[in-house]
Amino acid sequence: MTTAASLDLTTLLDGYRRGAASPVAVIGSVYERLRRHTGNPIWITRVPEAEARARAESLQAMQEGPRRLALYGVPFAVKDNIDVAGLPTTAACPEYAYVPTRHASCVQRLLDAGAILIGKTNLDQFATGLVGTRSSYGAVRNAFDPAYISGGSSSGSAVAVALGLASFALGTDTAGSGRVPAAFNNIVGLKPTPGMVSTAGVVPACRSLDCVAVFALTAADARAVFDVLNAFDPGDDYSRDHRVLTAKPVERFRFGVPGSASLEFFGDTAQQKLFGEAVERLARMGGTPVEVDLAPFLAAAALLYDGPWIAERYAALRAFFEARPEAFHPVTRQVIAAATRYSAADAFEAQYRLAALKRATASVWHRIDTLALPTAGSLYTIAAVEADPIRLNADLGRYTNFVNLLDLAAIALPSGFRPDGLPFGITLVAPALTDAWLCEMGERYQHATGLRLGACDTPLPEAAHARDRPPMRDTVRIAVVGAHLAGGPLNRQLTERGATLARACRTAPAYRLYALSDNEPPKPGLVRSGAAAIEVEVWEMPVEQFGSFVAAIPAPLGMGTIELEDGEEVKGFLCETYAIRDARDISSYGGWRKFLATRE
Repeated sequence: MTTAASLDLTTLLDGYRRGAASPVAVIGSVYERLRRHTGNPIWITRVPEAEARARAESLQAMQEGPRRLALYGVPFAVKDNIDVAGLPTTAACPEYAYVPTRHASCVQRLLDAGAILIGKTNLDQFATGLVGTRSSYGAVRNAFDPAYISGGSSSGSAVAVALGLASFALGTDTAGSGRVPAAFNNIVGLKPTPGMVSTAGVVPACRSLDCVAVFALTAADARAVFDVLNAFDPGDDYSRDHRVLTAKPVERFRFGVPGSASLEFFGDTAQQKLFGEAVERLARMGGTPVEVDLAPFLAAAALLYDGPWIAERYAALRAFFEARPEAFHPVTRQVIAAATRYSAADAFEAQYRLAALKRATASVWHRIDTLALPTAGSLYTIAAVEADPIRLNADLGRYTNFVNLLDLAAIALPSGFRPDGLPFGITLVAPALTDAWLCEMGERYQHATGLRLGACDTPLPEAAHARDRPPMRDTVRIAVVGAHLAGGPLNRQLTERGATLARACRTAPAYRLYALSDNEPPKPGLVRSGAAAIEVEVWEMPVEQFGSFVAAIPAPLGMGTIELEDGEEVKGFLCETYAIRDARDISSYGGWRKFLATRE
């Protein structure tokens, strides 16, 4: 029995299922590779080879293990600000270290799925930085050229995957730490919708914004890992109790491109040329480019480090920072100390500013499915970053810092190589809950590039585990307000047609709701005439089912266009005005369910 030729999940799991590879052989191969990369400080703590081998042996002894466990025998790494029971958590600060007694929720889910932990990886201290040089354990070097930065803060996680030392790795992402290192090392970085992956057991940077990110060799692999991680966790106050993901078209899509005034490559013509080629590639894939004003997104980005959100980093470490300031990397200490400039009033004013920017950017998503950006405008040497650490780090966050503040999902993708042999990457950004669709688009984009994987010179495989998933279809978003609500007597008319619940929200404050008389089951009528915001559910229905659904709607109801509270327009039930003459106005209840509750 041999090891797999590549550590991508498709190749590895296929080898296990065919009996051509074994977990014990794979782990032996991984540790042999580790010994060839001891000069690069990728790791802070490694699992002893004997322990990893024992884990592999126990998995190998399982009946039907390769078919029962989604990540059977898959080696992975964890950023060292994520707890692993029995191993120190340092956040790249030895004086801060502690040994947890339980795994972070995300680590536990991976182990339960059969994955094998290799170790904990280096990072910019306390996940503060996008460079990979701010660590007491040394600067992690780029997988392609040791003179260049690896990107951060999840530096070790990205390089471990790029060099074939792990099939995938966990990082964290607050300002771009799960995307910038992916771009600089020719791998995929999935930054999920905030709250979709538990952060319980993660040392916080900005707790309200932090996300656990996935580094992988392919977008299909990132999706497979995300599917394991995506679960509500009552132990995480920011965990999102919403597992329904939004589908979008993959063959025909609209992608936003920043206008020339918003694009900045900091004099790096190689990056600029490669981004132009990426835009052309997306168009050949069936995308329609739409110019987007990036100004409100950039304004949101500025709030993260040039505003009171820096105080959230200070809050996470306040006791340690005040007791041991000398333990911090000098640049990290300088960044976090800036928090003392801001007051509570500043924090509230920034919240109001962010709310306005969320409203200003919301309308963009009515025109596009995804926003295509360079992951970073340039790529710097370690020497250049050490000479000018604050300014160059800020440059790297130009296209990443706003994403979590605006509650968006993103995936960083390999996109080409510069003349100097260093990789270039793009990022696709989309609204919350589009994580699976972004992976689907990322898989298509990777196949369109034809690039090799990471720094291992292995070809992109056909994504067998992606083939097992049903293809995503074009859908219609439909707002329902009465008997079609989840649990209602007519909800089956949606579910029988393959519709899934996308979200619950309210209409724009421009409607009235009436209880129609002589209807069985009882139904409400929604009319655009007034100033009430009414509770609705938005369902995603396959477009080929929409016609039969509309045909079954009885008078006086019909299908029209409804404006939601965030400005999105969807299809939905509207009532003809003649039917409300003798109907009761129930707008004050705010929704059909609340009205029915009073009747009961």
